[in-house]
Amino acid sequence: MGGAVVRRLRRNRPWTPQATQPGGDPLSPTHDAAYGPTSPVGGPVTQADPYAVGRRSSTLLTLLFVLIVAGGVVSFIPLPYVVLQPGPVTNTLGELDGKPIIQVKGATAYPAKGTLDFTTVRVVGGPGVRVNAFDLAEAALRKDYEIFPREQIYPEATTREQIQQENAAEMVDSQEVAAAVALRETGRTVPEKVVVSQVPEGSPATGVLKAGDQFVSVAGKPADDASAVQGAVRATKAGTPVSVVVRRDGKEQTLSVPTRDNDGTTIIGVLLGRDYELPVDVTITAGGVGGPSAGTMFSLAVYDVLTPGDLTGGKQIAGTGTMSPDETVGPIGGIRQKLSGAKDGGAEWFLAPEDNCGEVVGHVPDGLRVVRVGTFTEALDAVEAIAAGKGNDLPSCASSP
Repeated sequence: MGGAVVRRLRRNRPWTPQATQPGGDPLSPTHDAAYGPTSPVGGPVTQADPYAVGRRSSTLLTLLFVLIVAGGVVSFIPLPYVVLQPGPVTNTLGELDGKPIIQVKGATAYPAKGTLDFTTVRVVGGPGVRVNAFDLAEAALRKDYEIFPREQIYPEATTREQIQQENAAEMVDSQEVAAAVALRETGRTVPEKVVVSQVPEGSPATGVLKAGDQFVSVAGKPADDASAVQGAVRATKAGTPVSVVVRRDGKEQTLSVPTRDNDGTTIIGVLLGRDYELPVDVTITAGGVGGPSAGTMFSLAVYDVLTPGDLTGGKQIAGTGTMSPDETVGPIGGIRQKLSGAKDGGAEWFLAPEDNCGEVVGHVPDGLRVVRVGTFTEALDAVEAIAAGKGNDLPSCASSP
């Protein structure tokens, strides 16, 4: 609102004081035909308007009513913003609905103590959720809240159902990668398959490749990993079909897949995924949480469950970061909110992706120690150092890489 509105109120002149008799009774004023009632000293008596107070009260009530109505109207006006808030934390070594979050079959599951919390962000706004002026006002007053234009977080025309499906798919993928990374760290062999995870509408491969197809070879070269598939496609002249062997429904098929140029790079226009042959059946339950940012904490928890001893030393450690098949800890969104959520959840230590350090500095809650990590090995070493009481020697976001 603008400057305060000052209303000039008419001030009634005060009554002329009545003289009193020694006994305390007021002297009755005499009546003057020209001036009406007079005081004992002869001056006219000023009378207060008996309805003035009532009119002022009515005006104030009307103003209050207008403000209430205006506030109600504002609360129903959706605004094109989203607000990021600290979300709840979950101990990956704990239980959810009475069952361990990390469950394994085909190997010994060792009891794990301490806490490895994955952190979350609560997003207010976006498809199907309204943000109003009051939400923005509250966010402006909170250091751990952030306001973003809606299109910066969600693409145009994205539905709530699409977001939920994408988050769920990312969560499943992050859990598979976390399990594979942890199992390899224990010395187990984990074969990897490259598959088609999605064929976007209008891509060159539309109608030829299908989601779930496993690459066997591309242009005659083995499809050992995603980089091999991408390299073979890029080596093909744009506009020339490339020969692709896939395994579909248990049978191998040779397909001719169209290509096209995309900013100087030959593409077939599919999203690649990985399918792991895990030697141990690992189940991770995350409840209704979606997205890939819990990958690092999941991988640490799976490793802890599959190895004897107490990895955390009983310490409460929180963190975030995606986990890549090459064991790289990737950056995430909402780091400020996750730091605040970790502190509110009781954590003393926080593992942060090194690529998020620029957003960490200056936003660390009092009492929370942040450790910078770039790989799974660095994250594992950090947890072991914290358990051994040597956490103060670990690199932080404030220290040089």
